Amino acid sequence: MDEQALLGLNPNADADFRQRALAYFEQLKISQDAWQVCAEALAQSIYSDDHIKFFCFQVLEHQVKFKYSELTEVQQQLIRETLITWLQAQMLNPQPEKTFIRNKAAQVFALLFVTEYLTKWPKFFFDILSVVDLNPRGVDMYLRILMAVDAELVDRDVVHTSEEARRNTLLKDTMREQCIPSLVESWYQILQNYQYNNSELTCQCLEVVGAYVSWIDLSLIANERFINMLLGHMSVEVLREEACDCLFEIVNKGMDPIDKTKLVESLCQVLQSAGLFSIDQEDDVDFLARFSKLVNGMGQALITSWTKLIKNGDMKSAQDTLQAIEAKVALMLQLLIHEDDDISSNIIGFCYDYLHILKQLSALSDQQKANVEAIMLAVMKKLTYDEEYNFENEGEDEAMFVEYRKQLKLLLDRLAQVSPELLLASVRRVFNTTLQNWQTTRFMEVEVAIRLLYMLAEALPVSHGAHFSGDVTKATALQDMMRTLVTSGVSAYQHTSVTLEFFETVVRYEKFFAVEPQHIPAVLMAFLDHRGLRHTSPKVRSRTAYLFSRFVKSLNKQMNPFIEDVLNRIQDLMELSPPENGYQALLSSDDQLFIYETAGVLIVNSEYSAERKQVLMRNLLTPLMEKFKVLLEKLMMAQDEDRQMALADCLNHAVGFASRTSKAFSNKQTVKQCGCSEVYLDCLQTFLPALSCPLQKEVLRSGVRTFLHRMIICLEEEVLPFIPSASEHMLKDCEAKDLQEFIPLINQITAKFKTQVSPFLQQMFMPLLHAIFEVLLLPAEENDQSAALEKQMLRRSYFAFLQTVTGSGMSEVIANQGAENVERVLFTVIQGAVDYPDPIAQKTCFIILSKLVELWGGKDGPVGFADFVYKHIVPACFLAPLKQTFDLADAQTVLALSECAVTLKTIHLKRGPECIQYLQQEYLPSLQVAPEIIQEFCQALQQPDAKVFKNYLKVFFQRAKP
Repeated sequence: MDEQALLGLNPNADADFRQRALAYFEQLKISQDAWQVCAEALAQSIYSDDHIKFFCFQVLEHQVKFKYSELTEVQQQLIRETLITWLQAQMLNPQPEKTFIRNKAAQVFALLFVTEYLTKWPKFFFDILSVVDLNPRGVDMYLRILMAVDAELVDRDVVHTSEEARRNTLLKDTMREQCIPSLVESWYQILQNYQYNNSELTCQCLEVVGAYVSWIDLSLIANERFINMLLGHMSVEVLREEACDCLFEIVNKGMDPIDKTKLVESLCQVLQSAGLFSIDQEDDVDFLARFSKLVNGMGQALITSWTKLIKNGDMKSAQDTLQAIEAKVALMLQLLIHEDDDISSNIIGFCYDYLHILKQLSALSDQQKANVEAIMLAVMKKLTYDEEYNFENEGEDEAMFVEYRKQLKLLLDRLAQVSPELLLASVRRVFNTTLQNWQTTRFMEVEVAIRLLYMLAEALPVSHGAHFSGDVTKATALQDMMRTLVTSGVSAYQHTSVTLEFFETVVRYEKFFAVEPQHIPAVLMAFLDHRGLRHTSPKVRSRTAYLFSRFVKSLNKQMNPFIEDVLNRIQDLMELSPPENGYQALLSSDDQLFIYETAGVLIVNSEYSAERKQVLMRNLLTPLMEKFKVLLEKLMMAQDEDRQMALADCLNHAVGFASRTSKAFSNKQTVKQCGCSEVYLDCLQTFLPALSCPLQKEVLRSGVRTFLHRMIICLEEEVLPFIPSASEHMLKDCEAKDLQEFIPLINQITAKFKTQVSPFLQQMFMPLLHAIFEVLLLPAEENDQSAALEKQMLRRSYFAFLQTVTGSGMSEVIANQGAENVERVLFTVIQGAVDYPDPIAQKTCFIILSKLVELWGGKDGPVGFADFVYKHIVPACFLAPLKQTFDLADAQTVLALSECAVTLKTIHLKRGPECIQYLQQEYLPSLQVAPEIIQEFCQALQQPDAKVFKNYLKVFFQRAKP
């Protein structure tokens, strides 16, 4: 072997050596006999370096995985012998191999097992067992090999092909017949031999038992001698976690419901008599987390049995099983309320399913009602934040608690289905008690009280948030709590979690303010002062900006008395903060978007006259326009790149803010009706010069383009005079991405204004196409994936543009470009349909071709078009689907084929019998299609039902492709 290259295997080697080692590995993988060198090195223990040994196993692994069938019988025998020799050496070595080498060796054994067990090596396990006997190092390898085999056969995370799945089923069936009882016996011997003197091997063996239980005969494990041994392990500290997991797998195994109930009950009795149900005496949280998972498994197993027994009509056994379930509830509650969230989280499944049973019972016993209440109190307690939660810098622990809270929410929702009255009464009690003394209560208790009120909104579902009408008891209770919330002064609580929960809840129950509008001013003030938008925490300010916009939108007309006051109060929050003043604005630009939108909504939805609305809108937008002009001048003169970027961002924000105010308009309240057209036209005139700024083009163009999109919707034809010069600027020295983003703008104008913009389109059609072709023809590096993707997206945009033009009834835009240009455009569409393996673009191209045939394909179409149809469009309909890259199993490709069928149907519709004659006598014979198939094809094409032909065409090409 190349000793120099091997040096690079050491993780501390420098980059050149590592590169060389990688290249050497690739070389050995291709080489015919390199694996033999590696096999010899392993069998004879030539190398002591761990990385080289690992490397040798990797080469062998590659050989077995990908090139095994190429080996001769003798060579295959050599690999088997190498592995067995290596295994024998393990028992004699003074030091055991590193874990990563043992795991890799086990993987190679497992691959060989999968390849050879059914044919050449049926005694695989017996051979290994005869070598290792009860030698601890040998047993370690044997157990690792068993885990690797299980991973190959049943690992749920690995996606297997149907062929592999069939092979794995056969392997498992054969193992069950031939060797599983012997393997189980070996596990029992290992456990018995090592349970008191080698906890590591015992735990490994328990893991193997747990893994194999899912697919072997359960009676081999779920019997007295095995279960007793496992239960014995439950009281040995170093073994009990693995024993717990092993018992969990046994309980999880599918079996007859009556047998399952018996098994679970017998386990429970023994565990209980061993004192394992006394949770409060146990302080090992890691063990309790596993134990909680086991109890959860037992509970869910019993519930599955109960469901099956009810379905089978065996009411007596179902009743016994229900009693068994009820007997576990006290233990479940102890685990649910445990202060460690992992322990609590592991039992939630059982809890949830138990509530589902109660939901199905016609009446609840007093004990069951007490259980429901206990679960409810546990959920309320566990929802509470603990002291350690870091609100300013949320990390992994915090994220886990947020996830855990989501699980508790599901429990709360399920509680609401079982007993909505009880949930409402419990929440009301906790809420009222807490809010009466909120000033002296810890933040987490205040937060959870408001949180519970918030959660009721989803737990007690109603349509369209109508919580305050209908059921009087519920409506009254919620109304009382909301009144308490907004009048108690709790919004002033000095903790971000309480503040946020207050605002979230106010917005969640916005319908309350329709019933009691007198509270609106107080809540508005909370939003506007130091409790909300001016809070010291940026997180609170940011969330409040969003919630404020939702609140104002939902109240609509009820905001009328406060509009001007609110607009004055938010004025300073809307200031555009340019980079140079170093002033840290209260809100980020993303947050300011919500404030601008809110201002727009207040003005547009007000009951003011159009004149008043116009004045207010002008007051809102004029500062933006003035700032924009100043900043654009500064940008033109800026030298420093960072400063240019900062200024361009600021300009972009200004355009974005103006754009966002226009979201307030609707079909009922248009810009025209509100008298605001002039203001927005002024904005357009202010912003458009940015398009000709040579600096920071991408940022500026993108902002102005978005504004134009909005104005086309809001101002309609009033925007048209601005489009030609804007387009001219945007087409100057642009790149793929610019064009790709500019085309949707032209498509929007074309689709909306149709013939109104025909002269403009005719004028800019070829300049746009030249710009597109220029970018598409730019040479790109072969491996430059992002450049290739950009070109693909641009090609799609180009075809989408042609589709919009032809689909908007404006084919004259193309027809008037002169014969040479028309031909060039048509050829690009043919090329798009056939040459590029992109089904999305191909589909669009066939849609364009169908449309052009429909418009120009008749007897009075343009001169030469009929020829083009037969010479180019008809062949495209066959050449595209015949390509190897045209994958008929892919959904997008099938859509492209469907449009291809429409194109052929349209040609037949426009050209009639002449088309059939051409296909029968000229085109299809040129493709060497058999006469009877030609006949069949032409008959299908002439069917009046287009669907028949679409289905036929798919079959036609499936048959035609090798």
